[in-house]
Amino acid sequence: MKRSEEEERGYFLSSFPDLIAYEVKVNQRNIEDICLCCGSLQVHTQHPLFEGGICAPCKDKFLDALFLYDDDGYQSYCSICCSGETLLICGNPDCTRCYCFECVDSLVGPGTSGKVHAMSNWVCFLCLPFSRSGLLQRRRKWRGQLKAFYDRESESPLEMFETVPVWRREPVRVLSLFEDIKKELTSLGFLESGSDPGQLKHLDDVTDTVRKDVEEWGPFDLLYGATPPLGHTCDHPPSWYLFQFHRLLQYVRPGPGSPRPFFWMFVDNLVLNKEDQDVASRFLEMEPTTIPDVRGGSLQNAVRVWSNIPAIRSSRQRVLVSEEELSLLTQNRQSSKLAAKWPTKLVKNCFLPLREYFKYFSTELTSSL
Repeated sequence: MKRSEEEERGYFLSSFPDLIAYEVKVNQRNIEDICLCCGSLQVHTQHPLFEGGICAPCKDKFLDALFLYDDDGYQSYCSICCSGETLLICGNPDCTRCYCFECVDSLVGPGTSGKVHAMSNWVCFLCLPFSRSGLLQRRRKWRGQLKAFYDRESESPLEMFETVPVWRREPVRVLSLFEDIKKELTSLGFLESGSDPGQLKHLDDVTDTVRKDVEEWGPFDLLYGATPPLGHTCDHPPSWYLFQFHRLLQYVRPGPGSPRPFFWMFVDNLVLNKEDQDVASRFLEMEPTTIPDVRGGSLQNAVRVWSNIPAIRSSRQRVLVSEEELSLLTQNRQSSKLAAKWPTKLVKNCFLPLREYFKYFSTELTSSL
C-alpha cells in the first residue's frame, strides 16, 4: 500500500532522526519552514513554544493534546510534537511538561535522550535559563505565543487564558455549588490540608444568595456546580441547579476584557432532560462533553460537562458513548434502589490543567478517590 506524502515524511523522521538537522545544516533551509513535529515542508503556521513550523495535521494534534494530563500529574504527550511513546519528564517540581525521545534526539542531537534519561534531575527546555539546545530554540514570550496560537487556530468559541509563570501563581479560590469538591482539590495539590477556609466556599442552597454576597466572599478563580445524582433526595427540579449556577456565574465572572484567568464547570449527572440540556448549551454557549466511566467493556457511569477548562473537549480524552447507552444507564439507575454516588472522581483529573495557572502544594497525587 502506497504511503501519502505526509506518511512518507513521518516514516523518514522516525527512521532518520537527523532529517530536520540535514534540512537546516546541509540544505540551508530555515527551520521555520519545517514542521518540528514530523519534518514536513508543508508548514501551516509557526510552532508556539519553539522556533520552527508546524503542519496542519500536527497543528490539530497539538491543539487536541495541549492540556491533557495523566494521573501522575504530568502532561500526557510531548510538548514539542504532542505525540511520543517514551517521555522524558522535567525534574522542576513546578513544571509538568514531557518530551519524547524522538524529538529530543532529532532536534537537540542524536543520543541526547539517553543522556537525559540517565540524569537524576533533568530540567526541560522551557525551564532552562538558556534558550537554545541544539536546533531547539525556545520562543521569546512563549506564553503569549501559545495563547495567540490557540485563539487563532482552535475551533473553540472560548479564548484561552495566558498561562501564568510559577512566581506569579497564587492559590486558587473556589466557589463550589451543591457539591463540596474540597477533597478532590486537596488530593490534586490545589488546596493544603487545613488551608485557609476562604480558599474554598461551599454552598448547598443559593436561593437567597445575591450579587453582594458573592462579591464579599470573592473574588473567585473557579466556579463549580453539579446536579445531584439520580436517587438522591433533593428539594428542587434538576433545571433549578442549572439556572442557579448560571445566575451565580454572572456574579463571579470577571468583567469583559479582564486578563485574570477564570474557570468554571457545570456537571450534569444525567438528570437533565433533552430540553434542559439544550437550555444549558444555549446559556453556557457550548455543547457538553460526555465523560464516561467504562470498566470491563461496560458503561458504569457517565456525566455531561460544560466547562471552559482547557482540554475537557479534547477528542483524545473522550470515549464515544451513544445516547442509547446513556439512556439505558439512566433507566438502570432509576430502577435501582441504591442512590448513585456523586461522580466527582470522573471529573477530578479535568482540574489538572489549572496547574498552568495556580499554585499547587503537592506533586504527590493520591489515587484513593
